[in-house]
Amino acid sequence: MYLRNKINIKMNLFSVRVITNDVKKLAEFYERVTGVTKVQNIDDFAEIYTEKAILAIGSPKTLGFFEGLDDISPQQNKSMILEFKVKDVDAEFERLKDFLKEKIVQKPKMMPWGNKSLLFKDPDGNLINYFTTVTPEAIKRWG
Repeated sequence: MYLRNKINIKMNLFSVRVITNDVKKLAEFYERVTGVTKVQNIDDFAEIYTEKAILAIGSPKTLGFFEGLDDISPQQNKSMILEFKVKDVDAEFERLKDFLKEKIVQKPKMMPWGNKSLLFKDPDGNLINYFTTVTPEAIKRWG
């Protein structure tokens, strides 16, 4: 990958955890939009495994195992976008547009950095970006 040749990687992003009051609903949403079967062994925690990282979905009860997280509240994200690289963003839009309906923020659109992006929200209001690399520069950068 282009970036790996340019920087010294000291760690890898393994997982992102979304805290929600309704693990079942959010896990089923991500299962539907990703096409990946969720792994859920307990009611308060589920995971969606992708090739590079895991999307973890936990209830507020799971925060009790950590210290210093008293200020975390579900459905309060206003600064982060979960991004998924997909093979064909236009095909994903066609597959999901009826399911997403009012959750679509932006239909597939070319971005200045060479990706075509579809932006939508999950049931908790978290932003999700499905993107496909399009320009030669973006393909070289991201594969």
